[in-house]
Amino acid sequence: MEGASPSANQMKKRWEEQISESNISLRPLQLSDLDAFMAWASDDQVSRFCTWNTYTSKEAALNYIKDTVLPHPWYRAICFKNQVVGGISVNKPKSGDDSCRRELAYGLAAKYWGRGIATQAVKLVVSSIFKECPYLIRLEAMVDVDNIGSQRVLEKAGFHKEGVLRKYIIVKGRIVDVVMYSFLSTELKLVD
Repeated sequence: MEGASPSANQMKKRWEEQISESNISLRPLQLSDLDAFMAWASDDQVSRFCTWNTYTSKEAALNYIKDTVLPHPWYRAICFKNQVVGGISVNKPKSGDDSCRRELAYGLAAKYWGRGIATQAVKLVVSSIFKECPYLIRLEAMVDVDNIGSQRVLEKAGFHKEGVLRKYIIVKGRIVDVVMYSFLSTELKLVD
């Protein structure tokens, strides 16, 4: 049928074709990325499961970038076709008995959800963080039990679901259960 509109599956396939490893990159977030940062960090959908509150002012976001992001040892902008669409971080190294593990966190603009961008960004982190931090044995991520999308991202990126930590953390005044995921350095060959 000529002139017929494309089906939902055809549209999804076209979008997925545009999402390729070469279109996704990570780089340090910069002050000049403020507007791009606000595009996703000011969205209640994005911050819903995050420990941080939605940014309602550019001044607060700029202060966060200056005071937290720029000095952070491993915070990166998630870029799609060189445009900042989210952020991903690995927390600061722990000390003592916890020095072998670090935690992954990420946020992505809602309009890019379900496209494989977050999954690819997580895979990029996994492929580099164990090389950059040779003492690192375990990368972990904790996800709200209601955040099914983020759970799928981690599973597609090769993380293992370990179980539910009941009443584990307070997020915006609400005590939530989280699903613990992990990726071990010995599993790296499985994603390379």
